[in-house]
Amino acid sequence: MDIQQSYDGVESQIEQIKSILTEIGSFTIAVSGGIDSTLLAIIAGRTLGVNAEMFHAVSPAVPERATRRVRTYSHSENWSLTIANAGEFNDERYMLNPIDRCYFCKTNLYSYIASQFESQILSGTNLDDLSDFRPGLKAAEQHTVRHPYVEARISKAGIRSIANFLGLKDLAQLPASPCLSSRVQTSIPIDAESLRAIDRIEVAVQERLNAKIVRCRIREQTIEIELDTDALIRLESDSREDIVGVVQSQISSLTNVSTVSFAPYQMGSAFVGLPS
Repeated sequence: MDIQQSYDGVESQIEQIKSILTEIGSFTIAVSGGIDSTLLAIIAGRTLGVNAEMFHAVSPAVPERATRRVRTYSHSENWSLTIANAGEFNDERYMLNPIDRCYFCKTNLYSYIASQFESQILSGTNLDDLSDFRPGLKAAEQHTVRHPYVEARISKAGIRSIANFLGLKDLAQLPASPCLSSRVQTSIPIDAESLRAIDRIEVAVQERLNAKIVRCRIREQTIEIELDTDALIRLESDSREDIVGVVQSQISSLTNVSTVSFAPYQMGSAFVGLPS
């Protein structure tokens, strides 16, 4: 495929998204601050302007960087943006951190949005998400949430291509970063202060190792720092003690676990007991 064919394909995908959004007419997009929903919000805002409402939920599970990113794009793209706490930390079912924790998170999110807006709710779910374990999709179905990327048959790679095509290089290169609760091993209760510490640790480790991916996992026997391959190699020649000290200084008062280990990044490794 030559460059022109590639451009034509991306332009076609953008037009599909615009067509879907125009057909819906009035909607509220749940914007997490990740690439998928942020890009959808950008396209929607540029296509329909004031008819496109954006909602960003804040809680201890949302990294501060994600909220800053949403605010920055809201300012540059002139969004109609609402930021509020959707209330999942008041839901004991969520706080117990079961295998379907995401279902309770999304149930609270979509219920809150529905209570504040009368328009159609949209998400940034993409085609690849349908083959992953995502209990939140059940909550979306129950709240009749629509997924424009899925309707347009657009994958994660397609989303990155669209972001590049639109000149949104920072967004196109943004690593995946699920909510901070995903760092806590299934069945270990969620704790707000622990999540804030996890966020601080990940920022500090990323800066020290120039890592592309950092996950601070809280497990029953250890605090495990997962890194991309290059960062793990740099860690061998860097000061492990420094990184361990950073982790322990942030987390020691919040958990009885003091052992710190390192491992290659593995998506979703905090989930235990995934259905086959």
